[in-house]
Amino acid sequence: MAWILARKIEMTRVIKNDKFIPVTLLEVPKMQVVWYKTAAKDGYSAIIIGVVGKEESKLAKGKTALSVKNFSVVKEFRIEQSEEAVKEVGSEVGFADLQGVEMVTLTGISKGKGFAGAMKRHNFSGGPATHGSKFHRALGSIWNRKPVRTHKGKKMHGHMGVDTISLRDVPLEIVNEQAGIIAVRGPVPGARNSLVHIYL
Repeated sequence: MAWILARKIEMTRVIKNDKFIPVTLLEVPKMQVVWYKTAAKDGYSAIIIGVVGKEESKLAKGKTALSVKNFSVVKEFRIEQSEEAVKEVGSEVGFADLQGVEMVTLTGISKGKGFAGAMKRHNFSGGPATHGSKFHRALGSIWNRKPVRTHKGKKMHGHMGVDTISLRDVPLEIVNEQAGIIAVRGPVPGARNSLVHIYL
């Protein structure tokens, strides 16, 4: 099991078996294992991965954890208790873990759409557009006679986007360690330059 942080660049396409395949380019920076959280001490098991900044971060002698200040981005990944201390603190995470990997799991935060109506937010069909109808893009009945209140989770207008979305079994098309870029098939949730979590 490996955990990688990547930055979304943009979408493009590649030619494979005489076919165009849409891919999303992700930039993989240099990363290190910062620290572990254990179930006995912290109540849950997690690994903390840090993106190395401009200055190289090295583990000093006699120390067991790296300083968080040396990293530009630090993220925490939940793990199973059996996976604790799979990698040593200070060891690098990145392209070495991608060797032989064909499928990955991606997690990102979708684009924010602001306040949206029910038709856009939930893909409602709406009412007829002609023949004197006055019901076009309205929500319609929400079926609440008793009790006289709105039930939780009702599909109505409201804030759209900024949701955590995970994609499973996404094919890994390109791994270019020299350029520091990988390409996965299809779209990836989030805007350009957003952070993407990759689980192997």
